[in-house]
Amino acid sequence: MAAPLYTTDSGQLFHAGKIIIICVGLPARGKTHISRALERYLHWMGVTTQVFSLGDYRRRIIGGAQQLPPDYFTHGMTPFPRSFKNPTEYKSSIGPKSPETEALRRRIKDGCESNIVNFFNKDRGQVAIYDANNGTKKSRNEVAERFEREGIHVIFLESSCDNPDIVDANIRSVKISSPDYKGWPPEKAVQDYWTRIRTHEKHYEPLEELTWPYIKIINVGEKIRLNAIQGYLQSRIIFFLMNIHNKYRTIYFARSGQSLIEHSFKADSDLSPAGWEYAKRLKDFVLERRRRVQEERKKMGIPAEEKRLVVWTSARRRAYHTAWPFHQEGYRVMEKPTMGEINPGVWDGLSPEMARQRYPDEWERFLENPYAHRAPRAESYHDLAVRLEPTIIELERERDDLLIIGHASVIRCLLAYLMGLPAHEVPAVEIARGDLVEVVPASYGVHSQAFHFWSGPGRGVDGEGQEDKGNFYENYAEATQGKKKASGDDFSGFPSGADTPLPTGAGGTMASATPVERSLTPVPPS
Repeated sequence: MAAPLYTTDSGQLFHAGKIIIICVGLPARGKTHISRALERYLHWMGVTTQVFSLGDYRRRIIGGAQQLPPDYFTHGMTPFPRSFKNPTEYKSSIGPKSPETEALRRRIKDGCESNIVNFFNKDRGQVAIYDANNGTKKSRNEVAERFEREGIHVIFLESSCDNPDIVDANIRSVKISSPDYKGWPPEKAVQDYWTRIRTHEKHYEPLEELTWPYIKIINVGEKIRLNAIQGYLQSRIIFFLMNIHNKYRTIYFARSGQSLIEHSFKADSDLSPAGWEYAKRLKDFVLERRRRVQEERKKMGIPAEEKRLVVWTSARRRAYHTAWPFHQEGYRVMEKPTMGEINPGVWDGLSPEMARQRYPDEWERFLENPYAHRAPRAESYHDLAVRLEPTIIELERERDDLLIIGHASVIRCLLAYLMGLPAHEVPAVEIARGDLVEVVPASYGVHSQAFHFWSGPGRGVDGEGQEDKGNFYENYAEATQGKKKASGDDFSGFPSGADTPLPTGAGGTMASATPVERSLTPVPPS
């Protein structure tokens, strides 16, 4: 479900109270990926949620792996050899931590947990996700008792994996790109991280105690075990965790091509000649882009297995026929009726000026709350977001690369979900016809880029192509001149991936990568 349209004085929804989800697990078991994905989904539900990563907090206080004290990750009773200076050597040593290091670790842990308490008490948060190892019974009991004294319901979330291939793939695809290993050679980073894991394994105690509610995820969703989980919100969390994975994949978004009758929701017309040309150009561009990304990942030493490409479209003719060149090439194309464009109701076929003149009161209410307002006999963006939830769950389940060819309003909602945007910003997200948006969900954020591949008829940008003045719902939002171009930081702190080399020769001139755009004013439904 999308965020509800009501709020409460406490800031809490579903009579669920305050909840802290405390992650448990060895390094490279997918804890960060699960935490960020769950945070994204709970945001979509309207629940005030935040991930608190002990590793991120430590990096802010100390720095990356190179700045750590040499005994920061050591365990055992053997005296620590102070002669070790190499990062790979020092983490393989077994010895007690110095008093200074113990005090530093305690200060970092207390500081991170104090931020969690402030999140509940000062920021009116409802769900905190504590991303840390918490590998011993003693440490788990300490942290659980601390938050229970604050009146916060505690749930442990353990991610365990006994398949070394999965762990190694996770290290190579995720951990070597983490802030700890910025600038490190890939193989050296992999070796160092395996050493860190083996050090933790000697003292790790699996989650077995029944004192607290828990969720155990085994081998990235192969099995899930529960203890004392109850209530609506907790059940929704379980439902979501049963449908996610941490496989690397890329999600592409593109508008459908120009249709013969652009301004009518009811017409469901076929593609125009320019629309068919657009469909062929899109196919060529996407396939070239995938080839270039595959080559870049191989150069970086990242596992680059050949991924299948699946194409999703709505059941509208112009969307499905935009995917027709992919079907002819043998790619799987799936129609999703839930991905139909937003229903404009009485505003069907009207330009913005006509809508303002004929329905001035409705127009004013729309400008006041473009996400929640529903024109007569129409859908609001909230209605559309609720309709799209099954599609969002399928999107989370999909393990292959995915191309979504759809309508502007649908793409706005899906991008807002992936980027973690608040509901009121959904109508302001822009996706121009002729742009391909590439999104890569990752453990440390969502990387996004936008590429321009088409400037022909139907683009609807001032000075480019032909602008359909009657197309209130498809093209009005795409006049990007003078609009804000958001940076990666605008998307709830998720980094932008605009440094990836761009493909050329895919049927058109390739511009430099630009982030997804958001307008400074609300965008009418499309």
